Amino acid sequence: MDFQHILTHVEQRIAYLTFNRPEVLNSFNEQMHLEVAQILTEWEKSEKIKVIVISGMGKGFCAGQDLSARKPEVIEDPDYDAGASLDRYYNPLVLKIANMPKVVVAAVNGVAAGAGANIALACDIVVAKQSASFIQSFSKVGLIPDAGGTWILPRLVGQARAKALMLLGNKLSADKALQCGMIWDVFPDDEFQNQLNGLVETLALQPSSSVRLIKKALNLSQQNSIEQQLNLERDLQREAGKSTNYREGVQAFMQKRQPNFD
Repeated sequence: MDFQHILTHVEQRIAYLTFNRPEVLNSFNEQMHLEVAQILTEWEKSEKIKVIVISGMGKGFCAGQDLSARKPEVIEDPDYDAGASLDRYYNPLVLKIANMPKVVVAAVNGVAAGAGANIALACDIVVAKQSASFIQSFSKVGLIPDAGGTWILPRLVGQARAKALMLLGNKLSADKALQCGMIWDVFPDDEFQNQLNGLVETLALQPSSSVRLIKKALNLSQQNSIEQQLNLERDLQREAGKSTNYREGVQAFMQKRQPNFD
């Protein structure tokens, strides 16, 4: 399958999606949005894939929206709608990642700015090169954070840090992002690929049924009361208990061997 602005390949049940517009730090244009949406929809349905890894080509992960398409004559039009691209592209992408029944890993290889930062943070696990950085750059161009940023970031780092990061638009290093709980881990640049491979290979061994139910439980926990969440855990545990993965896990434990989950 040929794409213009992304690279893809699948290896050992791990699917790799690489944004491929390095000349503009992998910022999104309409074609790139369409390509990303297409491949994620295909991978969502594939039983051969258990983990999806998203990264960027070159020095950047993703710089958000390509502003070269926002020429003065476009944004000065009285009918210009800055929210239209959110409805059409960014919001469906964030929801696709959140509701994906597989683990989605953001491998942040460089700067993640604007919507690019928030797309990374929407992933299940975020790891970064030590040289990478995160920037809520919206206020610097007179916009507000989007792509789920105002929902995700305060839940990761708290209101105080989220407000400062968004109002100031300052660059946050990968190490500081790790310290404040924004991301899972930081790897030295020269060890990044090896460390990433070890992580995603481990994730690919996890039971797909548990992954799907864990993501569902965590997503719903954001809106549930403790009583509602306890009831949800009961219901999802009943579903998990009927899975072949549960039977395999118990048998493997009793037989003192590694489980072979699907």
